[in-house]
Amino acid sequence: MQSDLEIAREAKMEDISQIAWKLGISENEIMIMGKGKAKITWEALKSRMAKPQGSLILVTSVNPTPFGEGKTVTTIGLTQALNRIGKRATCVIREPSMGPVFGIKGGAAGGGFSQVLPMEDINLHFTGDLHAVTSAHNLLSSMIDNHLNHGNVQQINPSRIIWPRVVDLNDRSLRNVTVGLGGPANGLVREDRFDITAASEVMAILVLATDYSNLRKRLGEIVIGQRFDGTPVKAEDIGAAGAMSLLLRDAFLPNLVQTIEGDPAFIHGGPFANIAHGNSSIIADKLALGAADYVVTEAGFGSDMGAEKFMHIKAFNSGKSPDCVVMNVTVRSMKLHGGAFGDRAARRPSKEEIETEDVDAVRKGAESNLDRHIKNMSLFGVPVVVSINRFASDTDAELDCLRNCAAASGASAICLTEVHAKGGAGGAPLAKAVVSACQDHIADGRPFTPIFNSNAPVEEKALRIATRMYGAECINIQAKAHRQLNQIKEWGYGNLPVCMAKTQYSFSHDPNMLGAPNDFEVPIREFRLNAGAGFIVAVLGEIMTMPGLPKVPAAANMDMDEDGNLLGVFG
Repeated sequence: MQSDLEIAREAKMEDISQIAWKLGISENEIMIMGKGKAKITWEALKSRMAKPQGSLILVTSVNPTPFGEGKTVTTIGLTQALNRIGKRATCVIREPSMGPVFGIKGGAAGGGFSQVLPMEDINLHFTGDLHAVTSAHNLLSSMIDNHLNHGNVQQINPSRIIWPRVVDLNDRSLRNVTVGLGGPANGLVREDRFDITAASEVMAILVLATDYSNLRKRLGEIVIGQRFDGTPVKAEDIGAAGAMSLLLRDAFLPNLVQTIEGDPAFIHGGPFANIAHGNSSIIADKLALGAADYVVTEAGFGSDMGAEKFMHIKAFNSGKSPDCVVMNVTVRSMKLHGGAFGDRAARRPSKEEIETEDVDAVRKGAESNLDRHIKNMSLFGVPVVVSINRFASDTDAELDCLRNCAAASGASAICLTEVHAKGGAGGAPLAKAVVSACQDHIADGRPFTPIFNSNAPVEEKALRIATRMYGAECINIQAKAHRQLNQIKEWGYGNLPVCMAKTQYSFSHDPNMLGAPNDFEVPIREFRLNAGAGFIVAVLGEIMTMPGLPKVPAAANMDMDEDGNLLGVFG
């Protein structure tokens, strides 16, 4: 089979205005951002968001593995398949961060015959949204230090500043830094840190804001630290929010591209699901739902990460819950969770190990990991359709075993999906099953049941997620986290939604606890207030909000030829 890059370059892209027309968006309602890319104008957004909303399909997955499960491929392929069976469909996915692009993944625009185009642009600078988020975030950082340097009118305690800096790259050396060295002219000496842009509260605000006014208000509500008297200091207090909003003015507008089969696709926002809430923007969803009958979106990593946060954070802010959940699973992922490749989640098995038939491991993985994911999502009252993303090496016995296990776990339908190799044609059974599940859910009155009351205290929410989603026995709020939570409560934020930051490889905080562990303790080492975004981040175990590069990063295999064409990892 051809490489993703070869397939993308051979594809004939339609004019982006024609792609917009398929959703009833006229040429004067888009802002061209280059070949095959456009932003939707604010006027067009406002009119579409007020229209009747279609059905929302949430694609999630089992716990991911280092060799990938193809969740984005399934999202794009399902969109193509829905259009092929005569439905008006589009998708909304997240923008790739250059951290994972140059780190491990090498790209995040789908693959095979289920890609979004222009693939190369999407995986690199795209329309500059992540740069805008980085700039807006760091503008606030620079204004904090400037405020300290010029009299500190707000009486900010330099040792109690909680606002970090960010960069859209993996760089472990920036996890802890000292700023202001070199004498008084360089500012006040203090400790600081960098997060990756995808973990920025500004990114979270961008994707959760419902309009420009709400965006501006949220930016002003960012708590940057505390005064000497213990009261919180906000971005508004130092006059930063207005300029930050200007930097985000264009980034706030969703990006329109196309699938390899010429179907409309939106890409907007890029928070990670292991250290942020892991979903695309609310306004992109609303735009798409006002323009199409079926909208496919994805949540980052496994259902214990992005999908749980969709249900408790994104749906809480948008008022829109999914009509169907698609659970993406692979034979190879179930082999890993069934113990076929050892007991280390991050280990990359050999090609021979992956392709060796092991029905018993598939069964063990499916009866533990897949079973919990299906049952967890079913708790919300939404139908769960299992999509088995087929690889060429999967045997009939392994696939039959996986089907039987998924049925026993309560999936409303189980479909074999081959969208990587066949495009939309390979997703027809999944598309039909999803349409049927959505129709049934609507007929039932669109039930939706979060697993806790939105007014519950933060620690109760964290406990419910840990015990009901992860299988834990209890949580252990460590001393530092206790102090932070008490402070957050004193400031009046003790009932906000909670965003759990943990490893993506396991239901637990430990990446090597595979399958479906039970009766373990979840350590919460830190609470971080994201007042503007409207949630509190609970940092579990050893998770880092600034990732590091692997020994051989994807960047080492990237290059450019004499004509400026991309070479290497994508091709």
